[in-house]
Amino acid sequence: MTPERPDPAVPTATYRLQLQPEFPFGAAAAVVPYLASLGVSHLHLSPVLEAVPGSLHGYDVVDHARVREELGGEEGLRALARTAREHGLGLVVDIVPNHMAMAPRHNRALWEVLREGPKSPYARWFDIDWEAQDGQVLLPVLGGPLGEVIDELRVDGNVLRYYDHAFPLREGTEDLPLPQLLDAQWYRPVWWRLARTELNYRRFFSISELIGVRVEDPEVFEATHATLLRLLHEGVVDGLRVDHPDGLADPDGYLQRLHEATGGRWTVVEKILSDGEHLPASWPVAGTTGYDALRHVDGLFLDPAGLGELLGQYRRFAAPQTDRGGEWAATVRRAAYKVLTHELATEVDRLTRVASRLCVTSPEPALRDRAPWALRTALQELLVRLEVYRPYASVDAASVVTQEAAAEARLAFVVPEEAAAVDVVRDLVLGRYGDGPAHVEFRTRFAQTASALRAKSVEDTAFYRYVPLLSATEVGGEPGRPAVAPEEFHAYCARVQRDWPATGTVISTHDTKRSGDVRAALHVLTECPDRWADVLAEVTRTGEGVPDAQLAWAAWQTVFGLGPADEERVQGALLKHVREAGMYTSWTEQEPPYEEAVARFVAAGPCGGPGERVAALRDSLEPHIRANVLGAALVHLTMPGVPDVYQGTEAEYRALVDPDNRRAVRFPPEASGATSADKEAVTRAALALRARRPDVFGEAATYAPLTAEGPAAAHCVAFVRSGQVLTAVTRLSLRLAQAGGWRETRLPLPPGRWADVLDPGRQFTGHARVEELFGRLPVALLERAGEGEPG
Repeated sequence: MTPERPDPAVPTATYRLQLQPEFPFGAAAAVVPYLASLGVSHLHLSPVLEAVPGSLHGYDVVDHARVREELGGEEGLRALARTAREHGLGLVVDIVPNHMAMAPRHNRALWEVLREGPKSPYARWFDIDWEAQDGQVLLPVLGGPLGEVIDELRVDGNVLRYYDHAFPLREGTEDLPLPQLLDAQWYRPVWWRLARTELNYRRFFSISELIGVRVEDPEVFEATHATLLRLLHEGVVDGLRVDHPDGLADPDGYLQRLHEATGGRWTVVEKILSDGEHLPASWPVAGTTGYDALRHVDGLFLDPAGLGELLGQYRRFAAPQTDRGGEWAATVRRAAYKVLTHELATEVDRLTRVASRLCVTSPEPALRDRAPWALRTALQELLVRLEVYRPYASVDAASVVTQEAAAEARLAFVVPEEAAAVDVVRDLVLGRYGDGPAHVEFRTRFAQTASALRAKSVEDTAFYRYVPLLSATEVGGEPGRPAVAPEEFHAYCARVQRDWPATGTVISTHDTKRSGDVRAALHVLTECPDRWADVLAEVTRTGEGVPDAQLAWAAWQTVFGLGPADEERVQGALLKHVREAGMYTSWTEQEPPYEEAVARFVAAGPCGGPGERVAALRDSLEPHIRANVLGAALVHLTMPGVPDVYQGTEAEYRALVDPDNRRAVRFPPEASGATSADKEAVTRAALALRARRPDVFGEAATYAPLTAEGPAAAHCVAFVRSGQVLTAVTRLSLRLAQAGGWRETRLPLPPGRWADVLDPGRQFTGHARVEELFGRLPVALLERAGEGEPG
């Protein structure tokens, strides 16, 4: 069934702004004239509701009823909207339905729950397992076991304080001796390390500071969305970006309710699609936030043959174990086991309890006599084999939890008869034993655990262990198969135009591990793996001070991609890298000697004298980096979908993983260097064309590949939008140069005269010589001149 499409005010292009106390609504309003001049139709704002004081991102919401005061409050938002309207711009706002901040001091709803317990009218808001932990909410905030820190707790009237933490006291308990007072509360402050195994509230992934919200409850939905919906209906806000729908109990139901409540406003969802996965066709949204587009655009500029050579060199240089960075699938599998038994142990415990209770109480004989350990093993073995984030009610779960996965999972059991637990769990996931409340709870928690597992094991672990090419380890990416052939790219674009023409597309976001331009530079390494290996051999000749070879390989690639930068930025990104990888140190089990060795190595090597050799290689490859930067930018801005331009990326923008990529930017960005100036010119031209010709790029538009002819045809990727606008970019320009250049390669243009948008005054007809087409820039943007015959 084709979903009813959102209609009002579909953007032609959006511009993402990261709001924070140092860049509030007033600062955003000040740059509206500049942003309007770029040609975007909407500003895309990070979350605007009240968040933890000082938050640099806003995803830690504490009050859904108020617009964030630190940003200027509701009046500030309205003033921004008025200024935007005066310049022809609308507003798209990021909303966070899945979680709130576990900050009782600022979160009034949570404060009331901790004070009044499950009888609080707010208790239905939060996903708390009141049956566990003797009916107390576990709060993992203490720096050590209670016995070691109890003297640091103090009672202040009707408040319990622990450093910056404050918790309400249950009425009538404030005069009790401290040990008894703690036992009498609806919560229990505990050592932070207990979060891994004992927690009894759902979190955002494994972040205990963010508590899951039960937005599937209609009353909770209304309470948490009332302010945003009011702003939407009053015309302050025009569209929505939904953060992390995979964490919700019922994404299908939530999105339907949201669609009805908004009246069908343009809405995109932060849904990360695995390779080959499609967005559920029944979802009443415009599409995704665009990570699937990112993967396809990036893949165009990767050389498959060079990728293979680079992988071989990486394996020789770093000698990684097969499942610790040597082979992608094995690395993901091992990471998934680690996440399930460590970061998500408490979620697996809860899921096992639900499954066990179902088996014990079920009238179905097939479910009886299933030991909890067997159910836990079956759950783990099935979860680690999922290749997508989660099953959905609107998608056949059997296509997610497959028979092949079940067959592999059974091999984990020594006794074949006990392996039947796998079939029990799979059948429960597939809904074959009924739809009672406990069955629904099991399926829901399985799906939620699956999505957290996928995010933590792939994005936050395996991406930092499997590092032959850092640009391939990107959100939504497929590092085991990152290259995308032009034919595959064209097929993807045709599918997007047909099925989700108003979906979002991105190259850089606040969550990308590296900005698009850093990745564009790294892509070039697939065209010269031998040169990279030679440079690496030179800069690591002595091998002194290298903590581990995988880290060294990643560190050298980091400075190659980033180019000259403050050492502090590189150090911060690489410290995060080794902690996320979790092989020698981690966020919760830090190893100071190893981390200090990493810092010394980075300072002396990549950010020291030897780093100059890597910088020299980068400089020598600049024309080819430029081709990738401009090519990715133009493809992104003219392909099907609604492009989202991340703040500052209209010029060349080099950033590493957050918080580096959330730093405040200058407006207008400083366009230093030819590549940066060219990128800004390409961006402005493409956005202006989209704004002037929305019909060419919109929901009723068409997409047609265009194939070059001649000896270098494979290096030209081109397509036509609605027979009126033509995009052509250079692919693998270093290989192209090595093969002798364009020579007599031609691009057969559709009938008519085609005017060069990037170099006004030039026109082309017939079979254009590609060398001439790309005379000044490695990309071309043409518009049909006059009343030419439609293509």
